[in-house]
Amino acid sequence: MRDPRITQLARNLITHSVTLQPGEHILIDLYDTPAEMGIALIQAVREVGGVPLVTLQDARITRELQLGATEAQYGTLSACQLEMMQRMQAYIAIRGSRNITESADVPADSMKLVAKKMRPVIDHRVKKTKWCVLRWPNASMAQLAGMSTEAFEDFYFRVCLLDYAALQPAMQALQDLMDATDKVHITGPGTDLRFSIKGLTSEYCGGTKNIPDGECFTAPVRNSVEGVVSYNAPTIYQGIAFDNVKLEFSEGKVIKATANNTEAINRILDADEGARYIGEFAIGFNREILQPMRDILFDEKIAGSFHFTPGQAYEGGTDNGNKSQVHWDLVCIQRPDYGGGEIRFDGELIRKDGQFLLPELQALNY
Repeated sequence: MRDPRITQLARNLITHSVTLQPGEHILIDLYDTPAEMGIALIQAVREVGGVPLVTLQDARITRELQLGATEAQYGTLSACQLEMMQRMQAYIAIRGSRNITESADVPADSMKLVAKKMRPVIDHRVKKTKWCVLRWPNASMAQLAGMSTEAFEDFYFRVCLLDYAALQPAMQALQDLMDATDKVHITGPGTDLRFSIKGLTSEYCGGTKNIPDGECFTAPVRNSVEGVVSYNAPTIYQGIAFDNVKLEFSEGKVIKATANNTEAINRILDADEGARYIGEFAIGFNREILQPMRDILFDEKIAGSFHFTPGQAYEGGTDNGNKSQVHWDLVCIQRPDYGGGEIRFDGELIRKDGQFLLPELQALNY
């Protein structure tokens, strides 16, 4: 008998996250995900009169393709996938990789080629479809979280089935506040960061684009970033594990980047001109997520955190004009157990040690 939480999650994804309508086509992209979830999604699509299509992916096969990546190979793959995506009104990806460092030994030039060739597919999906991306729990993720497999599964469903609608008034209040803000000043251990968000709109995320969710994002004015930020959440990017990432800025550009693997981080930031500029600033507030686990879909939503993202900006009102093949959500947690910290908007203290101070925002506190 299927776990009822799987059925509920599938229905939430179809009816809330992508609001699928009768007759709409949806691509369900499953990476190392059990058949039960795929079947539940197909059934949920049919319940609302949609048209389901499914692709199955395997991380080890993907790695093998990337190892020998060529212009001809990924040019053809990109063209085929783009044509399919252009026929879709919605897209859901569930990624359950059993080894998040599977692509760690793929050469950097190959990863760069893959990212460049597949960018049109991602751009169309983000701009033209209703989409949602999430992970699938497994023993590998449980190990990264320092939990038993069963405890992690309980955590996963608790987080993913959070009542995001109940948080909507407070999320809207935070979005309105960010829209009205010019100067942002963030301080904490190893962090003293100043930038402007004037003229850029913000957007709260309440269970649509990602599951789990719980953030409000915008972007800094591209050349306004000054100072230093020290990220205390470990991260994985392009299959490489990074710790103790520290970035220093002048006129918006990363002028110095260090980490446990300083050579690798600078190689990523040198991928193109935009990789050394920031494409996103976001405040995370999912009260069910407290500890990092090197999985950005969870870590960027950590209660009391913010992320400050080198690379590509999202298009729309949050677009500061920065273009890059890189989009790397790096996270800093400001709760007392991580050293604390403050966020000020136009000189006013908005959040201290991870807790919002304004009454209209306190529903977002952990």
